[in-house]
Amino acid sequence: MGKAIAVANQKGGVGKTTTSINLSSALASKNKKVLVIDTDPQGNTTSGFGVDKNNLDNTIYELFLGECSIEECIIKNVIEGVSLIPSNVNLAATEIELIGVDKKEFILKNEVDWVKDQYDYIIIDCPPSLNMLTINSMTTADSVLVPIQCEYYALEGLSQLIHTVNLVKERLNPKLDMEGIVFTMYDSRTNLSLQVVENVKSHLNQNIYKTLIPRNIRLAEAPSYGMPINMYDPKSAGAEAYMMLAEEIINK
Repeated sequence: MGKAIAVANQKGGVGKTTTSINLSSALASKNKKVLVIDTDPQGNTTSGFGVDKNNLDNTIYELFLGECSIEECIIKNVIEGVSLIPSNVNLAATEIELIGVDKKEFILKNEVDWVKDQYDYIIIDCPPSLNMLTINSMTTADSVLVPIQCEYYALEGLSQLIHTVNLVKERLNPKLDMEGIVFTMYDSRTNLSLQVVENVKSHLNQNIYKTLIPRNIRLAEAPSYGMPINMYDPKSAGAEAYMMLAEEIINK
């Protein structure tokens, strides 16, 4: 049975998509079968795997509306070992389309249950807000991985996210856990990055991954080539960091 991990933080620009793409790819390189689900209407995870998001018949949007089955919207092996449920801007209309739909918090979960045992890991890239798409991701997930950018406002909004996770756990998904926190955009040359890490560690009683994802130009370039970092530049600091994170998650 696959383990489903939602990558979530309602702040934008903290490295959710970068983490979803590169962690999935790193897990696949360690012989794990991975399904990535893009639940962000921006569709950056979809294009980050080299898929033309504007030219798709079946996406997660059609899945939410019941217009296709989960098998019909999975793109198999976007890279070796990684399959993808893509997303595009149409998904932004989901909230409105689902008004009045019964048990709408569980649409994604009910679909994913059909294929869950075909994968070792299911990585769900959440949108940068706490909406129905994020709730669906959390009812589907076994745990929530929170990327935090090493910057001054890192803790802002984090308590809100943890509150949401606890609420979903209490009311919708009793088995939901906090997978942990991973620091992104870490710059070893600045005191600030170090202070943020120490600050979060002292304030939060959460699992914090040892791997720090560095601020790395190659990581930023890779999506424009439609490749994960371990294919674009396997020797870069970014690629090595995501390999280490994958190792930590497998061994947890």
